[in-house]
Amino acid sequence: MSLSKEQMRTLYRNLVRAEHMNTMMYQRMLQGKLIGFYHPSDGAIAPGVGACSFLNKDDNLSPHHRGHGITHMLSKGIDIKYYLAEHTGKDTGCCGGRSAFHFSFPKDKVYMMSGFIGYNFAPSVGWGWAAKRRNQGQVVMNCSGDGSYGQGRAHEAMLMAMNWQLPIIFFCENNGMAIHSEISEMHPTEDVSSLAQGYGMPAMVIDGQDVFACAEAALAAIERGRTGKGPTFIEAKTLRIKEHDMGTPDLKGWEARSEEEREEMKQRDPLVLATARVLAEGLLSQADIDQLHDEASTEVQAVEDFADNSEISRPSEEQLLADVFAP
Repeated sequence: MSLSKEQMRTLYRNLVRAEHMNTMMYQRMLQGKLIGFYHPSDGAIAPGVGACSFLNKDDNLSPHHRGHGITHMLSKGIDIKYYLAEHTGKDTGCCGGRSAFHFSFPKDKVYMMSGFIGYNFAPSVGWGWAAKRRNQGQVVMNCSGDGSYGQGRAHEAMLMAMNWQLPIIFFCENNGMAIHSEISEMHPTEDVSSLAQGYGMPAMVIDGQDVFACAEAALAAIERGRTGKGPTFIEAKTLRIKEHDMGTPDLKGWEARSEEEREEMKQRDPLVLATARVLAEGLLSQADIDQLHDEASTEVQAVEDFADNSEISRPSEEQLLADVFAP
């Protein structure tokens, strides 16, 4: 599905915003201004932008944990200031400042986040079933890493999605690393999307460093889901330039990843590639690009100001117990 010039500009703008947000989160973590930890998204922002920039507000989204889902959520139109407030333990946070990096935006159809690998597969089947029952053209965007597809619930979800022809997009962000384990040790074939063949599910492999390729694939899958043609599997081959999470050694197996490897990956950074293309095709001028970066910086500052100026969350015992559903 080809992109319009306006769609390409939207994607580039969201890519710039995602880059600035990731830089801000990384810096705040170094400064001790975040609760919990942070999984940097350097080199891996294109899949989330491409997958989510053209979702509708009522489409269900389960963001990937890389970059803590900020790339995905801001591209869908969610106000990130409430998430940063959550990540700083403030009462204006999306979960009242009690969840650290876990998010929930029910009004925007982002219902939950969990530390369990592949947690989102089973709920996605439920959301997909509800969407099919409503018959209002909703889709479910399930974003997961390659490591998640070693979970049994992923296979159960794909099986039921095909059996019931549910409007789910299984968007695999394959960076080739599950913390320290390489994909060659975790999966018997080169492409994780080969799993979809066993269920008769349409699948495609795309360049996850190319935000425009990610969006083209997502739009085709979204259209397929909206028109009742069932699920799609998209595998975006992407990169993880930095460590899995801040403070964890950046290892490949037992060995540290080399600086040469990281420098080589930086040559294929999504923003570097997208900038070259929009300039070459005359979609944006350098002045336009500079303005987008200025706007993103202003947005980030407003998000930080909101979080920093909010009160620290101090819930009462009654408030804490009100959100407990089982002892």
